[in-house]
Amino acid sequence: MTGEDARLLHRFGAAVEAAQVTGPLGLAVSGGGDSMAMLHLAARAGLALRAVTVNHGLRPEAAAEARFVGDVCAGLGVPHDILTWQGWDGRGNLQAAARGARYGLMADWARDGGIGTVALAHTLDDQAETFLMRLGRAAGVDGLAGMPPQRHAFGVAWLRPLLFAERDELRGFLRRGGHGWCEDPSNADARFARVRARQALAALAPLGIDAHVLSEVAGHMSAARHALEVQTTAAALDCARVDRGDVVFDREKLFALPPEITRRLLEHALKWVSSAEFGPRAGSLAEFTAALASGAEVTLHGCRALVAGGAIRVTREYQAVRDAVAAPGALWDGRWRVTGPWEQGLELRALGEAGLRACPGWRDTGLPRPSLLASPGVWRGAVLVAAPLAGLGPGWRAEPANGPEGFVQSIISH
Repeated sequence: MTGEDARLLHRFGAAVEAAQVTGPLGLAVSGGGDSMAMLHLAARAGLALRAVTVNHGLRPEAAAEARFVGDVCAGLGVPHDILTWQGWDGRGNLQAAARGARYGLMADWARDGGIGTVALAHTLDDQAETFLMRLGRAAGVDGLAGMPPQRHAFGVAWLRPLLFAERDELRGFLRRGGHGWCEDPSNADARFARVRARQALAALAPLGIDAHVLSEVAGHMSAARHALEVQTTAAALDCARVDRGDVVFDREKLFALPPEITRRLLEHALKWVSSAEFGPRAGSLAEFTAALASGAEVTLHGCRALVAGGAIRVTREYQAVRDAVAAPGALWDGRWRVTGPWEQGLELRALGEAGLRACPGWRDTGLPRPSLLASPGVWRGAVLVAAPLAGLGPGWRAEPANGPEGFVQSIISH
């Protein structure tokens, strides 16, 4: 092993060790140079591994590339699975849809296989390109902080153990080891924003603006984001509380804060109540904040904000959950866990107007009508069996899956 290969292996191993991975490490391997390098590095590190390839079915070469990955994994003794996406309907943003589908499929695969952490092969170059693309969208501190080394989403930890490495380094490692990889022709297609960012980065090199510099700037932004999150957490402890899944703010205290902290608190409340991975667009959030400051009630991101008695209550919007259905024991609306005397034929659906009419004591709960309309009900067909938050049905309980303390705890990025 060359000294360069040894350094790569050491830094890769250190990144995995820092993530405190328990159980097998999942590897997302597309067949491209970056992910194939990750596969070989992980195999050399002697880790317990399972690999997965997602075939989006968008290119005729994709199936052969997935089989190539499978053959290499077999030679390394790494279990490998191929997942196929067939959900593209020709509408919307193809890249965004494919990305969401990829993460969803891999998360299901990981959970089903008892895999808590999945490694992604994003590199130093990817970080720099992401910075440029977000700069072009006038991103703030959070966006310019780039991709974190690790984050939690969809019930899985996503690890990026190669953010220190350049693409050319990884391809050099593959060549020295006699390992092959697949080239995706879309990586040279200027119709894609990432390819244009790659071209722009090359043009900026004479100014001393390269992948290392932009990655370092992203690191500075990440430190700034953390400082803001610490301050936002302290503000949340002072002016916010969770009431049965709703987030309730002291309106006067909320708007006495620096505007950036107020914005962060409201954005986090919207994400937490809606169980969304991302918040609303900056412009929509600014309009939402201004409306609340003026005392108006407003909806955004599948949530409804109520203003009354000096308080702002962020609750779920009924229209966002009216069609949500969950089986006994499953999470409803991505956050509610309902326990009770389950029987065959029961399911979870939103309470709605019909359900609320069947709850004569709902006013005694202290929750406003909009909150209860969007709360979980236990139904047998058209018959309401229980509505835990509306006071109907002894022995039934409904609680946010991450607990009331989860709102504050999840402000800091993980």
